[in-house]
Amino acid sequence: MAQVFKDVFSTIDYVVFALMLAISAGIGVWYAFADRKKSNTQEFLMGGRSLSVLPVAMSVLASFMSAITLLGTPAEIYNYGTQYIMINIAFCFVVPSTAYLYLPVFYNLQVTSAYEYLELRFHKYVRTIGSAVFFMHMLMYMPVVLYAPALALSEVTGIKIWTAVLSIGLVCTFYTSIGGIKAVVWTDFFQSVMMYASVLIIVIKGAIDIGGFDLVFERSFEGDRIEFLRFDINPTVRHTFWSLVFGGYITWMGNYAANQAMIQRYLTIGTLRGAQNCLWINLPALVILILITSMSGLVIYAFYAACDPIGTKVIDAPDQLFPRFVMETLGSLPGIPGLFVSGIFSGALSTVSSGVNSLAAVTLEDFIKTYFVKNLSELWATRITKMLATVYGLLSIALVIVAQQLGGVLQAALTIHGVVGGPMLGVFTLGMFFPCANTWGASTGLLSGFVIAMWFGMGAFSSKPYQPLLPRSYTNCTELYYNVTKIDLKNMTTIPEIIPNNDHIFPPYRLSYLWLSAIGFVIVLIVGVTISLITGPRKCDDVDEKLLSPAVIWLRKFLPGGRCKTLRIQRKRRGTSLNTLRTSVISSDDEIYYASKKGSISYISDSKIS
Repeated sequence: MAQVFKDVFSTIDYVVFALMLAISAGIGVWYAFADRKKSNTQEFLMGGRSLSVLPVAMSVLASFMSAITLLGTPAEIYNYGTQYIMINIAFCFVVPSTAYLYLPVFYNLQVTSAYEYLELRFHKYVRTIGSAVFFMHMLMYMPVVLYAPALALSEVTGIKIWTAVLSIGLVCTFYTSIGGIKAVVWTDFFQSVMMYASVLIIVIKGAIDIGGFDLVFERSFEGDRIEFLRFDINPTVRHTFWSLVFGGYITWMGNYAANQAMIQRYLTIGTLRGAQNCLWINLPALVILILITSMSGLVIYAFYAACDPIGTKVIDAPDQLFPRFVMETLGSLPGIPGLFVSGIFSGALSTVSSGVNSLAAVTLEDFIKTYFVKNLSELWATRITKMLATVYGLLSIALVIVAQQLGGVLQAALTIHGVVGGPMLGVFTLGMFFPCANTWGASTGLLSGFVIAMWFGMGAFSSKPYQPLLPRSYTNCTELYYNVTKIDLKNMTTIPEIIPNNDHIFPPYRLSYLWLSAIGFVIVLIVGVTISLITGPRKCDDVDEKLLSPAVIWLRKFLPGGRCKTLRIQRKRRGTSLNTLRTSVISSDDEIYYASKKGSISYISDSKIS
């Protein structure tokens, strides 16, 4: 069993941790009182679309750079080497693709829920399918985000699992439900600083104590941890240059260009240029965080190079490596363990608060207003949104009970994350890049991609195909290793890797998890386009150019037949004259019209827009 450091977490450490929670809650209280006179759903969910670029950029970073990333990346480098760092190349393509191919469509429509696009482009039932997939995704993901760091830290700090879960979950629910998106963004900004500060201080101090970064790299080279250009084309290999660049691109595009939690933040900024700048600021911040957490993995390996704590059962799981390292090397320094715990749980806070706020937005816009109460007053819409945020926060805490039964929660979280992102990116790509796609194609493609990706992902999770680890040494702890394993290491310094045969595992289950999103994405496009052509493709004139990617509109200038007719999607409130018609986003409370280039105005029935 893992050794537990019950007495290391001092009073000062608890004070640092409590201070982080108090500041996070205080930001929520501040915005609850500061915006009480202009309280409405647009203010609560979208911040009045007037937030600054820098805090939103850091909020975008924090939304998916959770505690799982902070704990999982060092463990990845420790076990498999630095090949994972090549995913930064994928990020360099994700940002411009999102900023210039997808974001302008969402921004010009000024939607609250990203899935409103699917109704405008296809049908409200496609919108419902997309919203339901997102709903399921977040309710599966957020409890894991709460539970994983609580489990890892409880083993080495002495903080009880449910003490950590309740303190984080309740504080997060409190400030999100009263302060709205502004509280989420600004606490994310604060928590991002905490994440960077805690990891950076620990990496630098840890490397100095070991003997400097030169020694860290020397031991890492000797242990075969340094590797960047593995061009193996075998798709079952965990990480290669191809899986990280191409598979990683689709995986992270699913997060950045097709996820409500991200898109909602882009749209809180007042201008499209500002939203695009938000993404460009996010790029170096993301790359630096991956580099810092990867370096922490090398520092941890250098420290344990002669005595692996996993093989000797000093810790129970790889995600406990970082906490164990902090407590063993820096635990005697007052406040440092508290800073580390604050940084890890800041990652959990930022992810859960983003999920709670986005779930409230999707439920209000895509379910309540669409199917139940179409003419909901602004007062009640705001009240319901705040109640939804509270309910989802408490539900995430309750579902931790389920997450406890999963086992291997880190791998489960990454698998769930990947299999949802690819199909969702696929259906948005189908709508924005393929004018011929229709409702039947979109709905069938989305369901097919999601089911197959989930099938492969859950199959891989349950069958657990063997992935060879890099060599680990027990030179300085042969007796301890013998007591645990009964293997005689008298004349051995490393453990020979025994490679099991994976031939009995269904081939798709052996695929690297990074290819799951790409599989879902490709299936959505193939099925979507094929079914659309079979059932009758959409005509060019029926697709408003606002619903197409800027790249498609530009390319059509050079194709035979030229551009589609420019149809200006417009609306008017029921009971007003056509003279007040104005370009805007369509909602369920509006009668829907379009105006042709010649200026004539026609009514579009529900059946026609579907």
